Amino acid sequence: MRYELYYWSGIPGRGEFVRLALEEAAADYVDVARKKGGEDRMLALMERKGIVWPPFAPPFLKAGRLLIGQTANILLFLGERHALAPKREPGRLWTHQLQLTLADLVVEAHDTHHPIASSRYYEDQRREARQRAGDFVAHRLPKFLGYFERVLVGNPEGPKHLVGGRLTYADLSLFQVVAGLQYAFPKAMKRLARRHGHVIALCARVAARKRIASYLASDRRLAFNEQGIFRHYPELDR
Repeated sequence: MRYELYYWSGIPGRGEFVRLALEEAAADYVDVARKKGGEDRMLALMERKGIVWPPFAPPFLKAGRLLIGQTANILLFLGERHALAPKREPGRLWTHQLQLTLADLVVEAHDTHHPIASSRYYEDQRREARQRAGDFVAHRLPKFLGYFERVLVGNPEGPKHLVGGRLTYADLSLFQVVAGLQYAFPKAMKRLARRHGHVIALCARVAARKRIASYLASDRRLAFNEQGIFRHYPELDR
């Protein structure tokens, strides 16, 4: 099966979590919006009449007759099909739970630079962004990183993975979140890295995996920028 991934063309965003899973699985896929006319195709598909279960927003994945929306939902589907999640239900649910927790962290990271409204420019909410980012760096970010550090330490099969003894899509997603945070908050993350060594080590192992390393070195990997979820504004990095 050839998958069709639909996401905005110029930013890594939430689509990157799906790309990492597809790349690690060596899946056959096309990144539709990065092709000529692809974003128009994506928008037309979202607005097409007659779709019983339409996606709310990108990313969404077309897999045969299935049209699957929401990042965590897509990864739940891919994890079972491509051995990126445990076979047994408790493990699959635990992996999904970790992914949903990462989704919460992604929202909070985004809201550091758009604390009032996504429709308003950053420059129109800069004062509020400094307040939100200050709380995020001081309290929320250490809490999230501390949680994943604790999950790794508490894994009965060792701290090399979040779930069991092999890679899951939750490991891939944690890598992407940490990479985004290191881009957005390099000073804060350098300071916090000293207390969350297992998280940082896991991300290094993910980046070194053969397929992931090849992907990261390719032009398929989109760079972080100031249009996406993770944005670097020096005044927010404390």
